[in-house]
Amino acid sequence: MEMRRFGSTGLTVPTVGMGTWQTFDVHGPERTAHVRAVVDAAFDAGPTFFDSSPMYGEAERVLADAVVDRRPLALIATKIWTGSANEGRRQLRQALEWFGGVVDVYQIHNLVNWRAHLDTLEHARERAEVRVIGATHYQPAAFDELRHVMKTGRIGAVQIPYNPHERDAERDLLPLAQDLDLGVIVMRPYGERRLLRRPPRPEALAPLAPFGVTTWPQALLKWILSDARCHVAIPATSNAAHARENAAAGQPPWFGQDERRYVERLAG
Repeated sequence: MEMRRFGSTGLTVPTVGMGTWQTFDVHGPERTAHVRAVVDAAFDAGPTFFDSSPMYGEAERVLADAVVDRRPLALIATKIWTGSANEGRRQLRQALEWFGGVVDVYQIHNLVNWRAHLDTLEHARERAEVRVIGATHYQPAAFDELRHVMKTGRIGAVQIPYNPHERDAERDLLPLAQDLDLGVIVMRPYGERRLLRRPPRPEALAPLAPFGVTTWPQALLKWILSDARCHVAIPATSNAAHARENAAAGQPPWFGQDERRYVERLAG
């Protein structure tokens, strides 16, 4: 899998990672073992970038258990998500305990109380507990505020939605991230699965076969990653085979403009 320089952060990241929303929010030994099998498949295929949040229930803890034996090989992105500065510091302490004393990309989830949490994360970065500070939002109505945070010079990464049906980021956020040399994490590559409900017929994907595309999810991931301003896409899955398929989309050759427009037409 191709690795990309993550803006000016000093990290290199695989083009396909893994989200943990819903899929890692599990209880009990059987379901936890299933998550570990999915993580094992990801490591075998190449995606070693995992994104989580306290908002995702048990996902942070379950992820930490799944990667504990290979923590040095994993890139962990998680988030502070609370209106309370004190609770934000507690979330930070808990995540550091789970992930071996360091988090690779620590983000402010949906910009909640971002000024207080940014101070907390900057202090943690000074202590080498956080490598990169980021900020996230999923709503275009919040993109003006996200642009403001980006322009402060205090963060090194953003996480935004981007897919053929959600393209608001193209207007300002992606150009600004490129200008500022910020890392870009792409959430919702399948539009919260809406883009998967009516996939094209297999024969419609035939023109994309020279690019290594055999499935519709791969086409969507390659559409995103063919925009070099996007560094890593984080589809969530609870299926080990799907984790391997997703990873295959993180390899060149990349789509040109004609192929990207073709995928857009297939997406409708």
